[in-house]
Amino acid sequence: MIRSALEEPHAAILGGARTPLAKAGTSLQKVHVTDLARAAMQETLYRTDLPASRLDEVMLGNVVMPFDAANPARVAAIWAGVPQAVPALTVQRNCASGMEAVAQAANAVRGGEARAVLAGGAESMSQTPLLFPEESAVPFTKMARAKSTFKKMAAAASFRPRHFKPIASLECGLTDPTVNMIMGKTAELLAREFGVSREEQDAFAMKSHQKAAAAADKLKEEITPYYAGEKFEPVTADNGPRANQTMEALAKLKPIFDRRDGTVTVGNSCQITDGAACVLVADPAWAHAEGHEVLGHVRGYAVAGLDPARMGLGPVFAIDRLLRKTGVELSDVGLFEINEAFAAQVLACLKAMASPAFARQHLGRNEPLGEIDPDKLNVNGGAIALGHPVGATGARIVLTLLMEMKRRNVELGIAALCVGGGQGAAILLERN
Repeated sequence: MIRSALEEPHAAILGGARTPLAKAGTSLQKVHVTDLARAAMQETLYRTDLPASRLDEVMLGNVVMPFDAANPARVAAIWAGVPQAVPALTVQRNCASGMEAVAQAANAVRGGEARAVLAGGAESMSQTPLLFPEESAVPFTKMARAKSTFKKMAAAASFRPRHFKPIASLECGLTDPTVNMIMGKTAELLAREFGVSREEQDAFAMKSHQKAAAAADKLKEEITPYYAGEKFEPVTADNGPRANQTMEALAKLKPIFDRRDGTVTVGNSCQITDGAACVLVADPAWAHAEGHEVLGHVRGYAVAGLDPARMGLGPVFAIDRLLRKTGVELSDVGLFEINEAFAAQVLACLKAMASPAFARQHLGRNEPLGEIDPDKLNVNGGAIALGHPVGATGARIVLTLLMEMKRRNVELGIAALCVGGGQGAAILLERN
């Protein structure tokens, strides 16, 4: 067993659960994000056999916070049956929000501030709102303040068609204002810089679907059914994976972010998705004393900043920092989850990690981080097939990775994500 000389106390993960992941606009489109989180929280408590009254805190990652639940962690926790005396915190680090919640929970446990923390993430991308143009505020305000019917009619008459042209807040949110680039264009940039071809991207996407379809039974072990709609129709499985995906079908799709010269399509990008995931983080000594089974441990966590225009390389920088922090080598790690924001982005990360020149120029290393065996990467598929509910994915890949590490008896695993705005996050998980 490999140990760092400066190893911090461990934080254990006892278990977890998630909702099915559903493409936006489908079976979970009308479900509030707090209810998605509630379902994952309740099932996690059930599976770990921990009364909610034993919790010290709840932490939830969420990116597009709902206007009617300003602290969704608190709302979801109360709906899940967590006592009102237990505080709750919502965290936001874009795509790494769910992982950040897990890491913050682990820090609280290691620091002796908590013994048991419910941590995860949730996102309803279906319910990302449409917005009015900013100039629409003036006539709306005039109409609201008008004291008479005549003045209200006069204010209403000042409206023009442009005042009702909707703005897609999802598109705005996926655009980095510091470089004025939507995330897909950052993937196009990496594809060009690292020579990632359209065929390579499509092949990676097809394999993601094939692996997810083949792993459907394993993935169901993570899932708690959600009963949606007035008829409480059961949603029991992820609806993104396509077992019959072909290279021919992917090749027919047109580039979406650079229509003339681009290679990034909707087929080799992550799916926009609704869902939630949760794990229970606890003090290992306390957990063992209480008779709880431990699924794994959080060995270390690292975040890193980089050029926002190349945000897709975030996992490389974060993994580099994580390995330095823990004293682990890339070759020591038996399984990896790198979130598939875009096929081009993951493939660029793999090339960067294997590149001596990149290591010297950007990581300050004399040798590259190393190569990741494709058979150890995203073995159950990734976000291209399963989807990427942005606030939940970080927690989802932690849960998926730990459960696969258990199946294969793998000691060390790394989960990592690129983060919009030019960041990366990576977590080292251990089973012992």
